[in-house]
Amino acid sequence: MNPIGTRPPHGHWRAASLALVAVFLSACGSDDDPPVAVDSACQTSANGGVVVGSGVPGDPALPEPSSGYKLGLKPVTAKRYMVVTANPLASQAGCEVLKKGGSAVDAAVAVQMVLGLVEPQSSGIGGGAFMLHYDAATKAVESYDGREQAPAAATENYLRHISDTNTAYPLPTAPTVTTDGAAFSGVRASGRAVGTPGAVKLLALAHGEKGKLPWADLFQPAIKLSRDGFQISGRLADAIAANRTSLLVDPDAAAYFLGAAPARTAKPLGTKLLNPDYADTLSLIATQGPDGFYKGPVAQAIVDEIKATSGGVDTPVALTPGLTEVSDLAAYTAVKRTPVCATYRTHWICGMPPPSSGGIAVLQALGILENFDVAAHAPTSMDDEGGKPAVLGVHLVAEAERLAYADRNMYVADTDFVPLPGGSPDAMLSKDYLRDRAARISLTASMGTAAAGTFPGVTRLGTSAQEGHGTTHMTIVDARGNVVVMTTTVESSMGSFRFVRGFVLNNQLTDFSFSPSDTNGPIANRVGPSKRPRSSMAPTLVFEKATDGSRGDFAMGTGSPGGASIIQFVTKTLVGVLDWNMNAQQATSMINFGASNSPTTGVGGEHPNVVAANNGAGDTLVTGLRGLGHTVSVAAQSSGTGTVVRKTVNGAPALVGGADPRREGLVLGDAFTP
Repeated sequence: MNPIGTRPPHGHWRAASLALVAVFLSACGSDDDPPVAVDSACQTSANGGVVVGSGVPGDPALPEPSSGYKLGLKPVTAKRYMVVTANPLASQAGCEVLKKGGSAVDAAVAVQMVLGLVEPQSSGIGGGAFMLHYDAATKAVESYDGREQAPAAATENYLRHISDTNTAYPLPTAPTVTTDGAAFSGVRASGRAVGTPGAVKLLALAHGEKGKLPWADLFQPAIKLSRDGFQISGRLADAIAANRTSLLVDPDAAAYFLGAAPARTAKPLGTKLLNPDYADTLSLIATQGPDGFYKGPVAQAIVDEIKATSGGVDTPVALTPGLTEVSDLAAYTAVKRTPVCATYRTHWICGMPPPSSGGIAVLQALGILENFDVAAHAPTSMDDEGGKPAVLGVHLVAEAERLAYADRNMYVADTDFVPLPGGSPDAMLSKDYLRDRAARISLTASMGTAAAGTFPGVTRLGTSAQEGHGTTHMTIVDARGNVVVMTTTVESSMGSFRFVRGFVLNNQLTDFSFSPSDTNGPIANRVGPSKRPRSSMAPTLVFEKATDGSRGDFAMGTGSPGGASIIQFVTKTLVGVLDWNMNAQQATSMINFGASNSPTTGVGGEHPNVVAANNGAGDTLVTGLRGLGHTVSVAAQSSGTGTVVRKTVNGAPALVGGADPRREGLVLGDAFTP
């Protein structure tokens, strides 16, 4: 474990600017007195800039149809600054900020506000986030925890009982029970699912310390889009259609996402959406700071929605109210925590600490893989899509992940309530411990399901594994060399299906274990008052290892949505760059593969290099893994990885970015001129 360095003094709250700045001009906007020298337009490739309204492919004003995998993406090279997000309009907003001399945190604020509008199924101000930040001047790495919290009145049975005296399931419907516990199909749409949102407080805290441009200015792209309207993209159209029935639970959600009665059909691709309520909400936050969200009319509207006892459009639906009070919002605090960092071969890797399990699990998987010659099992037939992973390469990664997930499921939760073994990440990331775990991997057969490790003096706990998939990720590098990797979420697609003042409320509390214990004992990730549910979000920073072994220069930033599978998506991308020498786009595009702690190993069948027909019976990777005892699924996987790698290109330092072809992501940066 390395020292993270001294923490800079807590910054002051920046005065809100009332100026309305129109940033959606041509290309990436104008350079009005930027604090640092920037040049040229944000661009998608060497062929030129992105111009709003041009109608050309890549133009963020042109909504693209949904696609399981978009062929032919090329790595994007920039000179000094770069932004990768899962939506072109969000990338455009972030790049405008960077071009004006804004910091990586400034860009993250603008990006999140636009994502909450154009990708509400994945993230927004009604949800939470985790951010890692690298300060190029001080070399410090810091983590910001904006995870949602359970209300102060929550008990360990909050998700499964209406009350201590009424043990019926929360309404509107009973849950679907799976082998991992409950799938929360019932409680998800009740007020019990909604955690106190944290994204706004996180961004305000980070901006107060790292921001360069006025807070209020950063909201203007989303406010303008909300009032002028934007066209529904393919992924949003798919999310609306898939969740149509559930959206009928909330009249405001139905009015926004669905058509008129009696059909109330899902609004399709290309429909122009206007959201003046969201613009008004953002205007309050822009002028009042986070108090515009956590106090006053917005906070009251959130609480009123959570406490609703009925809903439904056309047909009334009874709902179990949540116990969130206005005081829960007023008391919410974003927290700065110490990142988890460890070496991997010739690099240092830093990730998010609990309540996210992502950082520890990724570092455990890599620490186990460090005991094998992973480079010897690189993909074959390398192409722009990342080639064809070798059977033994996938086997080793999947087995390492099984061992990491076993520990995650048992030991990792909100450390403000449940300590890690040994009281810090050190024991779980010990080289000796991970060497012992690696010895459990066979080169000739899969272990199927791994047992969690043991630690001296630590009582074994129960386990839980469930997690939703309504998440997005951004990777941003500014012209000063500062970096933000931020994964942000409303939990499941469309969150709790509840829509308040123009935004979706999360269902984040369903990331807690449905039951407080199992036959092995209490579950670390059980519900508790003001507790934060465990996550798998894994925003990740990579650094060169200096000659003295310390953490050196920034080398890479990455992360992905995907629920519990985030750990697999991030690990795959890191191995692709660090072990298999892929560029940022190849590693991001590469076949998704890996395993949680079950006999099933996933091989993403959406990828063009996978023969998914007949359950993969004709695919050499799939049949090779089955020959080693893996139960292989070729179901499509929807990662949304965004990666930036610092490289030397044609003798000059450069940033090389890749956006996941499984989503609508776009890489933008300044022009590269070696």
